Amino acid sequence: MEKINWGIIGCGDVTEVKSGPAFNKVNHSSLIAVMRRDGEKAKDYAKRHHVPKWYDDAYKLINDPEINAIYVATPPSSHEEYTLAALKAGKPVYVEKPMALDYSSAVSMKEMAEKMGVKLVVAHYRRMQPLFNRVKQLLAEKAIGETRFARMEFLKKPLSKEELDVPKTSWRVDKAISGGGLFHDLAPHQLDLMLYYFGDITSAYGISYNQAHIYNADDIVGGNILFKSGVLFNGLWCFNVGEEQERDICEIIGSGGSIQFSVFGDPKITIQRKDDTEIISFDSLEHVQQPMIEKVVEYFLDEGPNPCCAADGVEVMKLLEEFTSSI
Repeated sequence: MEKINWGIIGCGDVTEVKSGPAFNKVNHSSLIAVMRRDGEKAKDYAKRHHVPKWYDDAYKLINDPEINAIYVATPPSSHEEYTLAALKAGKPVYVEKPMALDYSSAVSMKEMAEKMGVKLVVAHYRRMQPLFNRVKQLLAEKAIGETRFARMEFLKKPLSKEELDVPKTSWRVDKAISGGGLFHDLAPHQLDLMLYYFGDITSAYGISYNQAHIYNADDIVGGNILFKSGVLFNGLWCFNVGEEQERDICEIIGSGGSIQFSVFGDPKITIQRKDDTEIISFDSLEHVQQPMIEKVVEYFLDEGPNPCCAADGVEVMKLLEEFTSSI
C-alpha cells in the first residue's frame, strides 16, 4: 500500500471541519468516497468537499475496490457493525470516539481486528495535538517533580429545549444511540489523556445520577482512578450548572508544582512552581484531527506505530461504564 484512499461512513457534522478536509491535506492520503443514509446529504457533502464518490449504503462503500481504509464517523450505536464489516473486508479502520456503544462491543471490535490481522485505530485525537503532547513531555521531564495526582472538573449548563429539538444534538443524550449522555460524548477524550499520561490502571470506580431530568441519561458523574504508577485521578462532570459556573480544567499536581490546562477550551498550559508561573500558548488548529490522521496514515502505511490502539479504546469504554454506576 503506497497511498491511503479513504472512505468515510457517516459524513455528518464531525467531518465537516474537524476531520474530513484533513484526509486530503495529509501526505499519501486522499478522501475518495463518503456515505450517509440520506443520499442527497451524502451527494451534497461530496460536491462541497470535492469528493469523487458518494454512497447511501455503507456496505457498497466498504466493498469499493478503490477504497483501502475506512473512517467510521457515525454515532456510536453503529460503530461495531461497520467496523466489523470493514475489518472482515480486510480494510483498516479509524473509528470515532467513543469506540462503541458499550464495553462489550468495543471488545468485539478489538478481537475481530486481532483475528483478521487488520489495523484498527480509535479517534482519541487530542493525544496527538501539540498542546497535550507538551503536557506529556513536561511530565516526563519532571517539570513539576514527581506526579502525585490529577483532578478534573468539567461543568456545563444544561442543554436548552431548542438544542434538544435538533437531531444532531438530541442523539448525544439518547442512550440507545450514544451509550449515555454528554459524559459519554465528551469524557472519552479526557479519560484517554489520563491513560496516555499515566499508563496502566490498578482500579477505578465512580457513580452517576440524573439530577435535572431534562433527558433520560445521567447528567452528573464522578470518578476515581488509581494508576499502577501510584498517581491518583479524580474527576467530576456536571451538565446542569448555571452558565456562570461553567468550568473546564485539568490540574496535575506534582511534588514541585502543578500543570493546568483545558481539554476543550483555550489552547494554553499554565505551569506553577514555588516562585514562578509560566504560560505556554498554542495556535488553534484548523482541523483538530489532522495531527492524528497524519499518524494514522503513517501507521496504515507501516511507517509508524499505532497512535491509539484498540486496547486503549476498550480501556476508555471500561472506564465509562465503571464511572456510570447509577444509584
